[in-house]
Amino acid sequence: MIVFSTFLEAVANILHMVINIYIWVIIIAALISWVRPDPYNPIVQTLYRLTEPVYAWVRRYIPTIFGGIDLAPLIVIIALQFIDLFLVKLLLRLAYSI
Repeated sequence: MIVFSTFLEAVANILHMVINIYIWVIIIAALISWVRPDPYNPIVQTLYRLTEPVYAWVRRYIPTIFGGIDLAPLIVIIALQFIDLFLVKLLLRLAYSI
């Protein structure tokens, strides 16, 4: 039983780390988009490939452009924070209760 508890704790911690890294990727991509970056830059292309599929999925269900500002990054960050606060904490509490 201790092995399963440790496994759940590890999964929760890795999920927390991945969510935080992706939130920073979103923030960096949003900041870079304000300065008209070179679209052929490999870093810009990587950020675009990492964020645009998620933005497209959000835009399919929620109108995200208000007053010329795209709120898709903000919506994704809020959703990721909810997942982090709910699912990760749930996994950790489950791991500690076993």
